[in-house]
Parts: sequence; C-alpha cells; structure tokens
Amino acid sequence: MKLSASEDDLGSDIHVPADIDWHMLDKSKFFFLGAAFFSGVSAGLYPAMVLKTRQQVSSTQISCFKMSFSIMRCEGLRGFYRGFGTTLMGTIPARALYMGALEVTKTSVGSSTVRLGFSDTTATAIASAAAGLSSAMAAQLVWTPIDVVSQRLMVQAPNASPCRYKNGLDAFRKILFADGLKGLYRGFGISMLTYAPSNAVWWASYSVANRLIYRGLGWSDNIRRSESKATAVAVQGLSAAMASGVSALITTPLDTIKTRLQVLDKEENGVRKPLTMLQTVRNLVKESGLAACYRGLGPRWASMSLSATTMITTYELLKRLSAKNQESLTS
Repeated sequence: MKLSASEDDLGSDIHVPADIDWHMLDKSKFFFLGAAFFSGVSAGLYPAMVLKTRQQVSSTQISCFKMSFSIMRCEGLRGFYRGFGTTLMGTIPARALYMGALEVTKTSVGSSTVRLGFSDTTATAIASAAAGLSSAMAAQLVWTPIDVVSQRLMVQAPNASPCRYKNGLDAFRKILFADGLKGLYRGFGISMLTYAPSNAVWWASYSVANRLIYRGLGWSDNIRRSESKATAVAVQGLSAAMASGVSALITTPLDTIKTRLQVLDKEENGVRKPLTMLQTVRNLVKESGLAACYRGLGPRWASMSLSATTMITTYELLKRLSAKNQESLTS
C-alpha cells in the first residue's frame, strides 16, 4: 500500500520506505520463499510453544526452568519438538492463506481509505487492522485442525503404554473417528475470538509504531533512497516487539482456555468427552484462581515477541526478494 503520494500533497518531507504492494510481487516466488523462510522460523520457535502448551494444561503452576529441565531429562531434545512434523505440514498452506489475504486486503482497503480522505497514518492503521483480521480468519481454517493435533502430541506423556497417538497422522485419524470433523475444529470459535482481533490490533499497532519511529528519526527522501538495511531491520524489530507485548497480555487467558478445550477431556461413565468452555473456565479458576489463566505467559510472550520480530523482518525481506523488476511492472 503506497501512501507517500498522499503525504506529498500535504507538503510533508517525511516518508517511510515505500511499501511493496500485492501487484508488485512475483507470486510464485513469494509463496515458495515464504514457505521456506517461515518453516525455518517455526523450527526455531517451536520449543517455546511446547513449553507454553504444557504449562497451560498443567493442573499446577510449574516454572519454565523446571518444565524445561523435566522435558530435557525425561525426553531429551526430541521432547521439545513433539508434533513439529504436523505443525510444519500445516505451516505451508496456513501461511500461504495468511500472506495472500494479508496483502490483498491491505492493498484494497488502503487504496479505499486514502480515497476517502483519511490521513496517511490513519489509513495505514485501518488497512493493516483489516488485513490482520482477514488473514487470521483465513489461516484458522487450516490452522485449527493442525493446532488440535500438534498440541495433543505436545502434551502426550513420553513412554506412555499404550501410546495414545503414534504420530500426527494417527492422531488425526483417531480424533476424526472419535469426534468427527468437529473434533478437529474443537476450539475454532475461541481461536477466532483470540487470534482475529489480536492480529488486527497487532498489525495496526505495528504499522503505527513503524511510521512513528521513522518520523522520529526524521526520515527524509534522501535518507529513504539510501535506506540502511540494518536501520530498517532495527525499526521493524522494535515496532514488532512493541506491538507484541500488549497483545500477549490481552490474549493469554483466551489462549489458555483454547488450548485446554483442544487438548483436555472429561470422563463420564468411562467415556471420554470434550469439556465445554464453561467447564474449562471453572476448572482453571478452581485450580489457582484467575492467575491460572496466565499460565504460560512467559514463554508465550517470549515466543510472540521473537516470532513477531523474526516474522516481520523475514516478511519484509521476502517481499523485497519477491518484487518484480521495473520492466515487469510497466509491461
């Protein structure tokens, strides 16, 4: 979404680096490189997700250090990557949907808000919020079943006899057989409630923080043309970290409830049945009060900050690498 022309009309000499719009991208390169880049990012951050998930389903409060030590002692490094194969398989289609919806929405809504006369910063925030909302909703169609399967593998006790799930495919088959399609989409509603608004807030906050930091640096046309990659990465990372902190605090209770809905069951007359949302909340409050809703906040906050910083810098690099040359754009 290119908005610098709007600023020129206002006589401003401050600009952020020009954005690369959807029509400027080589789509095949964009999705291929995106799958490779984000698979690598997922591999690096996956242990924090395992820690967060195990803390959230634990009936008692356990520190990150004790949980990490226990996993390493009992399961080794492999314990930090339980369910990773399933997650990796889901990352590619989910990220494709996410990035496609993000770019298409950002470009279309951005153009509309500028035509309606909104200021540059407001237009960017509105377009980014709408893009964040639509991309999260699109990705959850794929991600929720992957989340259900991978999280069950994450919390499965090592050396359990008999083993409940042998692998991701076995878990997928057993969940589908026991609960039908709704079993794979357990927690879909609260996933939407958790990720769609928080993603909208994150992208709006990121875009505003990014522009404010550049303005604070006095980013002029001459500086923009000789943009330092190191400076751009630093600004992107700082903006992402700022946007992640508040999002983690707001959404962790919903994320804890979602994880428990997707993983834990109750037993009635020897038959396993999924918990309702009300039962999940009651169990949490009964265990440790409202503080139980914030189990896993530490690793989740760290994961979100690292993920956001890595994701946005990787994403911006991906767009630059996937940009068509000028001849392609004008042809």
